[in-house]
Amino acid sequence: MLTDTIIEDDRWQALGLAALAEAAAKATLARLALDAAEFEIALLATDDARITVLNADFRDKPQPTNVLSWPSDERGAEADGDAPELPDPDPDPELGDIAIAYDTCAREASEAGKPLSDHVTHLIVHGVLHLLGYDHVRDRDATLMESLEREILGNMGLPDPYREDDRV
Repeated sequence: MLTDTIIEDDRWQALGLAALAEAAAKATLARLALDAAEFEIALLATDDARITVLNADFRDKPQPTNVLSWPSDERGAEADGDAPELPDPDPDPELGDIAIAYDTCAREASEAGKPLSDHVTHLIVHGVLHLLGYDHVRDRDATLMESLEREILGNMGLPDPYREDDRV
């Protein structure tokens, strides 16, 4: 398995998060021609209370958020809009960790009129791209990352998550 899903909030069970996360992570790595069998990702499925603590500890933002990512290595591109250097699974196959909050994800999906599974799939793709060094702070980096998200989700048969400027 590419993803090791740790469920802290039982509400994630009904969504089938482990299978959904595995499919999203595999689709992301496949798009970038990376062999999913060679990598590992840890996913923490939690709630707003826990992600608020994590967001405060790691980003100095004591508020809930939908998803957080901790890459195992710095992989970002130097130039705005360039693709990051892809990881080598040898000697370390770990890409990093992702945490996702049920309350925020469910609220965002409801407000956008989207199925929760579609929104969460988008957020897992987004988180995996962060682990691979993609980001959305600079304009051209954001354009590149959003383009990849659209393509990966489209390949999975899901609609464009940015169709109504529904930003992550």
